[in-house]
Amino acid sequence: MSDVAKALARPPNYPTKFFGFELGAQTTLDDKNDRYIVNGSHQVDRLREVLDSFIAKFVLCGSCKNPETELQMSKNDDIIKDCKACGKRSGVDKVHKLTTYIQKNPPPKKKKGQGAHAEAANKATDEVEQMENDAQTQDDLTARINAEAKAVPIADKKADNEWSVDTSEAAVQARVNQLSEGVTTILGQDGANSDEDGNDAPESQLALWIEEKHAEDQTINPVDILNKSRDLNIEQKHKTVQVVIQSALTQNAFKELDGIIPVLEQMCKDGSEKHQKSILGGLERLVGLNYPELLPQLPKLLMKIYQADLLEEEVIQHWGTHVSKKYVDKDVSKKVRVSAKPFLKWLDEAESEDESD
Repeated sequence: MSDVAKALARPPNYPTKFFGFELGAQTTLDDKNDRYIVNGSHQVDRLREVLDSFIAKFVLCGSCKNPETELQMSKNDDIIKDCKACGKRSGVDKVHKLTTYIQKNPPPKKKKGQGAHAEAANKATDEVEQMENDAQTQDDLTARINAEAKAVPIADKKADNEWSVDTSEAAVQARVNQLSEGVTTILGQDGANSDEDGNDAPESQLALWIEEKHAEDQTINPVDILNKSRDLNIEQKHKTVQVVIQSALTQNAFKELDGIIPVLEQMCKDGSEKHQKSILGGLERLVGLNYPELLPQLPKLLMKIYQADLLEEEVIQHWGTHVSKKYVDKDVSKKVRVSAKPFLKWLDEAESEDESD
């Protein structure tokens, strides 16, 4: 846990407490001996999901999704992620229990001339490099941690011995290029990240616009989403449907669907198979990556969308029996389809009854 925290530039008690809250487990914080423990026996996949959730909520910039952020406390005790890449300041999940814990245990303030920081920086650098070298022999969780660690800026020893980020024009452009290449986090394996003029694809622009609204804790009006897609001239494109499903919906997806369904109806007027597959792909990313806690609710989500006549039986049944890595990796894809089994079973039985009648 200590190595993970250093790689993410966060105090080790923060991810430890986050794991404890998410897993309902007791934790042990021993700063003196550098021991941070989460009690219990837990599956690797679940631990990976929790770590991803911590990174998304308390590490990644709310604007550019870059991990080069620093936690700061505002004068009114709000927690701010100060991004060293794009310069934006975004908030964290205010309702999470960890937010209250951080407010009571704020991140340590940096002091100029503090030699321990330089020593910690060099130690963290060595550890990250060692983690990368050992990735092939470590388990899935550690390998995933290594992948996240590669994106974390390596500290540099400056005159004031503070953690620093290369802000030169070349370095900033390199990070921008890296971010552009990572657009599959928004659109999946086949998402184009730029148009013919080299600009961000309009679907990506829509996703980032929605994410900014979430980061600023703004209530998103479904009508605004529809108007934004029209402004970008992508209202009828099937990938737009995927973006809306996976980006606009949150952990309250079942209630939020009531407002989003009319938007989807406008975007799926032709009822094409591509649009239906994009709906299902967006759901895969929503419950498989963004909010794994929604997996048990997947049958209800599918039922609500199906009853709105946005999905056909044949498309759903084919999706339910064919694992694909188009939107998520195969392990997550399998997990999503297992969670959808109650609805798929109901759909199969309903069709059998219709044929019998």
